[in-house]
Amino acid sequence: MAKVKSAFFCQNCGYQTPKWLGKCPSCGEWNTFVEEIIEKNVPQIVAFSSQGGKSAKSQSIQEIAKTEYARIQLSDGELNRVLGHGLVPGSLILFGGEPGIGKSTLLLQLAVLEPNIKSLYVSGEESDQQIKMRADRIGARNPECYVLTETNLQNIFLQAEEIQPDLLIIDSIQTLYSNQIESSPGSISQVRECTSQLLRYAKQSNIPVFLIGHITKEGGLAGPKVLEHMVDVVLQFEGDRNHVYRLLRGVKNRFGSTNELGIYEMIGSGLRQVENPSEILITNNDSSLSGVAIASMLEGIRPLLVEVQALVSTAAYGVPQRSSTGYDAKRLNMLLAVLEKRCGFRLAAKDVFVNIAGGIKVDDPAIDLALVAAIMSSNADLPVPNRTAFAAEIGLSGELRPVNRIELRIREAEKLGFENMVVSKFNKGIKQEDFKIKLTFCGTIAEVIRQLFA
Repeated sequence: MAKVKSAFFCQNCGYQTPKWLGKCPSCGEWNTFVEEIIEKNVPQIVAFSSQGGKSAKSQSIQEIAKTEYARIQLSDGELNRVLGHGLVPGSLILFGGEPGIGKSTLLLQLAVLEPNIKSLYVSGEESDQQIKMRADRIGARNPECYVLTETNLQNIFLQAEEIQPDLLIIDSIQTLYSNQIESSPGSISQVRECTSQLLRYAKQSNIPVFLIGHITKEGGLAGPKVLEHMVDVVLQFEGDRNHVYRLLRGVKNRFGSTNELGIYEMIGSGLRQVENPSEILITNNDSSLSGVAIASMLEGIRPLLVEVQALVSTAAYGVPQRSSTGYDAKRLNMLLAVLEKRCGFRLAAKDVFVNIAGGIKVDDPAIDLALVAAIMSSNADLPVPNRTAFAAEIGLSGELRPVNRIELRIREAEKLGFENMVVSKFNKGIKQEDFKIKLTFCGTIAEVIRQLFA
């Protein structure tokens, strides 16, 4: 009979110790150790590999045959691109996001709408009737979608062996438990053991597995940190509940780039793919308003045009306020200091509010110039010239620094019908004759202000 004993696990990183500790020696966090009952099996030395149970043999890297992954092409173009232009068979994908953001809806859409793929959707949080109601709202078209409400991992493997699906979806990994571990579902040891068994199942059966993961109050994935190291792909689904748009980002991807971004719109029938997000993120308002500028940014290799809004007003309570939504507040303070020092604009006694329209968060430094243009437009109460876009980074000396992939940014603005675009004159290889849109080359903020508000 296996010996049963307890151990203490760090809830932050999964570090294990036989006794309670106040401070975790691995991650340095305090008061994170909890006691869990574990079962220690008799250790057995097993030579395991994916090649029919034979012991692994070392070989020269030159002898290893290069194999191309036959990716499964999904009809969901946004998810397909973020995964690296296709779903790799045998991959283990961790899908995280805040409660109510749409994780279950997106993966249920994948199961019920994807043609020619037999899928098994396992839910430990909802009943089969709840899943059926959501599937009817989405518009289920795939008769080969099977639903299982189960939390025992061994029973899930039995059903998967019987159905032989092409895709397995687990909602969520925190609800599963294995008979080999005595602790409760959601504990550090259970999450780690269940993920390990699902990883072994995915690699041996060559079936891709999606795991939905919960998010902690700090914004990280719940469970041990080793969970993110075990899986092949980590996807983050984020957005503001007050807005209808959701962003799908790749945090880790062993089969592709992590710079890709997928955008969805939450509607009554599920999540709709946004093919051209630039047209949605820009307000279709023909009237000229002050404090509004259009910035050309990049998310990975995808160019987007976003609307930057600024409001400058006299400080009513003595101490001026600096507030930003969707933009780094520290970088806003830096740009205001540059305007004060290099251009002579007295903004120290004024409130400055900045907002990125659409509820998205941006971190591309190419937005600097559009933000400065919006601030100066609001300060002078003069609108920025219509159909003008901006793409440049601003340095501490007030110069306009070049940004990467400027050709993609210009093409996106040109496609959306913009007539003028302000860029740094230090961008090399950019010629006016290569584009239909008019390019305004400037070297400093002062030149831009003279061009816009002369």
